[in-house]
Amino acid sequence: MTNMQKGLAEFIGTFWLVFGGCGSAVLAAAFPDVGIGLLGVALAFGLTVVTMAYAIGHISGCHLNPAVTVGLWAGGRFDARDMPLYIAAQVAGGIVAAFLLLYVASGNPDYSVAANGLAANGFGEGSPGGYDLISGFTIEILLTAVFLWIIMGSTDGRAPAGFAPLAIGLGLTLIHLISIPVTNTSVNPARSTGPALVVGGIALQQLWLFWVAPLLGGLVGGWLYRTVGADAGAKPDIEGD
Repeated sequence: MTNMQKGLAEFIGTFWLVFGGCGSAVLAAAFPDVGIGLLGVALAFGLTVVTMAYAIGHISGCHLNPAVTVGLWAGGRFDARDMPLYIAAQVAGGIVAAFLLLYVASGNPDYSVAANGLAANGFGEGSPGGYDLISGFTIEILLTAVFLWIIMGSTDGRAPAGFAPLAIGLGLTLIHLISIPVTNTSVNPARSTGPALVVGGIALQQLWLFWVAPLLGGLVGGWLYRTVGADAGAKPDIEGD
């Protein structure tokens, strides 16, 4: 695959993750009487990854997340020379998705981005459950590291073939079930950047955490699996194969 094909695949995949996941929270979770709730939002994020893993895993590896790209590099599965392309495409996809989601949500006269938000991440005042910076930082590092462990383990050449997208999608669902009350769940700087740029204010001020913590978690998770798993026979550069 060419770099253009890989970059476009990452752009489209990350667009789908942010529009589908954040869209479920903004458009469906708060819908009167039939809102999908926390469980529905968590499933929506997981399903975006499952569907795109099958759709573009063979093109770009379906990273959809700068922390995954960095973690796969730390795990010996990805070439550092391709990291800027992937991360730029992921962030761009997340930003476009957030602005398009705002456009759709604004079609409801009762919607206000100031009052209703756009599924932005946060801690303290920005946390759904009022969790502080330390709690948010800790859980974002921990869950991103676990996410990388799931990704690298399920795509290991010794793992059962064909099930990686399901393991990864279900893993992301569980991560959201755990941490939506804490930070609204990031584990993905691209997912956080789009909504923060749209909402501004405290979401933009706190965006730094949702870059630093997931990237650290990705590095830890990738390095840990490379060290403990000793996956010499693993397939390179694949999240969704």
